[in-house]
Amino acid sequence: MNSHTGCRRAVLGLVLALGAACAIAQGASCPPAPMMPGPEQIQAAQRGARDHGFLWRISKDGRTSYLYGTLHVGKLDWAFPGPLLRQALARVDALAVEVDLTDPAVAQAMAATAAQANTPPAALQQRLRRQIAAACLGEATLAALHPLMQAITLTVLAARWEGLDAGYAQEIVLGLAARAKPIPIVALETAQAQLALLLPDDATEQLHLLEQMLDQLEQGRVRPVMRRLAAVWAEGRIGELEDYAQWCDCADTPQDRAFLARLNDARNVPMAERIDALHRAGQRLLVAVGALHMTGAQGLPRLLAARGYRVERLLPPASP
Repeated sequence: MNSHTGCRRAVLGLVLALGAACAIAQGASCPPAPMMPGPEQIQAAQRGARDHGFLWRISKDGRTSYLYGTLHVGKLDWAFPGPLLRQALARVDALAVEVDLTDPAVAQAMAATAAQANTPPAALQQRLRRQIAAACLGEATLAALHPLMQAITLTVLAARWEGLDAGYAQEIVLGLAARAKPIPIVALETAQAQLALLLPDDATEQLHLLEQMLDQLEQGRVRPVMRRLAAVWAEGRIGELEDYAQWCDCADTPQDRAFLARLNDARNVPMAERIDALHRAGQRLLVAVGALHMTGAQGLPRLLAARGYRVERLLPPASP
């Protein structure tokens, strides 16, 4: 498995890695620290808000819900929903996300993984410490996390070099908007289910994955994929997103292909079932999940179309 597969794992892991408090130091060799925007910056971002990402309208049984493909990092310019997304949010009864970051059970699940972790060999521990220092974090900042979650967090934080920050992830921004409306936030998955993907039971496989992720960080192979994914999402390049497996260089081996199948296809079927159950129960939903869950034969739009939904792509607009 190469850097792009590891990067995709990191994007998935972000919803859990956000629990880590990052004490970011300043220095010439440090990535830009996230800054609290001032009132003028916020007002400018609101005035310039436009739609990004991928949005579908799905209809069945006289009710309409929406699917929104997100990116798990962002920037201030993306923090305010554009017109189409604002309309969708105004017309629904609940926001559905992969996991609810405000649920105390998520933090509890994270803490439990650290207690179950095996201590990596000294050489891997030293490499992990070097990457923590390179990210300008305090030595104890990630100490409470499982070693693999530490590596995932470091991978996500590498996006800071590209001007992207986890604090502007669309799920967080939409979660704040949902609470202000207010409408409930429902989880399509559990923290335990996501952790089962990220942290295999086998100790040897855990060490193997940790070493691979450290290789990727040390060799600078994370940022280019983050940069391209962000551009694809921001510009609504749906065809390029559909071809992800072709340009990510992450599906070359049986192991890579099996991982991608677990990451997207295997999760999409139960997510589609949960979305369908909530919609049939009378809830109009704005479903905000990672954009790659919308791609392929097992993508959520296709799975829900197979369940009898009328599916219309709103963003980017379908070709005439």
